[in-house]
Amino acid sequence: MTDITVLLPSVLQPLAGGQSILTAPADVAVTVAGVLDSVTGGYPALSRRLRDETGAVRRYVNIYVNGNEIRRLQGLATEVSPGQELLIIQSVAGG
Repeated sequence: MTDITVLLPSVLQPLAGGQSILTAPADVAVTVAGVLDSVTGGYPALSRRLRDETGAVRRYVNIYVNGNEIRRLQGLATEVSPGQELLIIQSVAGG
């Protein structure tokens, strides 16, 4: 079994127990939604920061699989294969 690696930006790390990398075990391709469910199960605050009440990715959260933003692919249904990385970036607002 090969893990899928989820990389978190520093702003989200406190919501994941201070971790910068979370892993989701996988032996077959899974969806981005499945990976998020797996890694945020123990971190409800992180889950709420990434997705809204309907389960959709919040608009200020960008998720990349192999450098491709999932909104340009199949969104949460985008497949992630074992060994791949999922990068989460939270937009920072300010002026």
